[in-house]
Amino acid sequence: MPTLTAHVVIVVALLGLTVAIRVVTVNHLIKRKLLLSLAAGLAALAGLATSVAGIVPPGLSADLGGIVNLLMALAAINFVVVVAINPVREDHIPARFPNIVQDAIIVGLFLGVATSVLQEKFLTTSAVGAVVVGFALQDTLGNAFAGLAIQTEKPYRAGHWIRVGGHEGRVEEITWRATKLLTKSGSFVVVPNNVMSKEAIVNYSEPTVPTRVSVDVGASYDAPPGEVRAAVFEAMNHSPMVLAAPAPVVELVEFGASAVLYRAKFWVADYALVDPATSQVRTAIWYVFRRRAIEIPFPIQVQYERDEVVGRLPETTPRMAASLAQVELLHSLSDADRLELAGLCEERLYAPHEIIVRQAVPGSSMFVVSSGKVEIVLEPDGRPLAVTEAGGFFGEMSMLTGSPRTATVRALEDCVLVELTAEAFRRFVLEKPDVLDVIATAAIIRRAEINKRRSEETAIATPTESATSFLGRVRKFLGIPT
Repeated sequence: MPTLTAHVVIVVALLGLTVAIRVVTVNHLIKRKLLLSLAAGLAALAGLATSVAGIVPPGLSADLGGIVNLLMALAAINFVVVVAINPVREDHIPARFPNIVQDAIIVGLFLGVATSVLQEKFLTTSAVGAVVVGFALQDTLGNAFAGLAIQTEKPYRAGHWIRVGGHEGRVEEITWRATKLLTKSGSFVVVPNNVMSKEAIVNYSEPTVPTRVSVDVGASYDAPPGEVRAAVFEAMNHSPMVLAAPAPVVELVEFGASAVLYRAKFWVADYALVDPATSQVRTAIWYVFRRRAIEIPFPIQVQYERDEVVGRLPETTPRMAASLAQVELLHSLSDADRLELAGLCEERLYAPHEIIVRQAVPGSSMFVVSSGKVEIVLEPDGRPLAVTEAGGFFGEMSMLTGSPRTATVRALEDCVLVELTAEAFRRFVLEKPDVLDVIATAAIIRRAEINKRRSEETAIATPTESATSFLGRVRKFLGIPT
């Protein structure tokens, strides 16, 4: 009888503590999981009351005592694990001990105590253990083991945005049986854990929370890619949801049937912002394109007839002549001469950062910057030498003498250049021989000034060449008789 009394006292005390914790805690998981301790404790108390009343047949009293011991152990183990792991004053589940892991700890400790400490009969332990395992897992063993594997490997956690199969949403809860997702439309999708373990899982929240988004936009073939990319960057800079770091990028991805397709890639702070951020960027792109007069072609194919222009457009030659008029080497030419020379030139369009000429590579043409900016750098260290804007020129020595390029020149932005080849210049000076002496003299003066500046920067003297010797080299290269 003292043993029964002690057991009653222990069970009553445990039930009192369980009720007290459920009253004071704000953690809903503790409240729910302590129901198991209450149920096991009440069942043990009922078994003890039956024993005290003496209504149990003598042959079953030992089995009843074993069941009572197991119920008391289950109630105590569940109480200790739940209260020790979960915060009583906060309503959240520890990241390292999710619900499934806590259940596994309870079941493992119970089975260990039942077999090692209490040393009850195998049949009794198995029968009660089966009931307890079924109560704790509350689903098939397949879902249970899959859920335990998910929590062990942690491919996702509560709060992560994931896609599995045809479902996408934020993980709200992971139980023994299933994973609950909250979709962007506000509805719940409950996916069984055995399905989660078989499907490929895309986790948008790892390894980093920011998510990269892409937006495609088509632009007219008439708009230079550099200008379109600048417009898309401006649109993203005007969108508050787009993160500055990592930096956004713009790529040209396709030459479509009616438009050139560009793809803007940018980052947002959370996957939940993908839809509003995409809408924000698309809206900004529309307004920026409208301000810059960049057409977004209609997504259709139209067959139409047009008059093809053979050769260059009528306005091209006068435009190039105006660019040549700004070149100091050609100041001595009349307007008619420059117009005639422009007829022998070609316009070239270069993208930002594109190499126009490379140092030490043979060349036979000069370039005049009609619009945009180019940078002249010295290899191999890439030291900037100068920036040439509209009206500037370079490459005249290669055109006049065929010498290798003395520097690398690259475009800093969209650039339109007028190229004059040695062969075109030769045809021009054969008709106007007097022009050659004037241009060659201006070229050697310019070269002397450049060499002087380089000598000052590098402290290495550059050899000079007389005008007579230089003019002789020019005539020899161009094949013009003296």
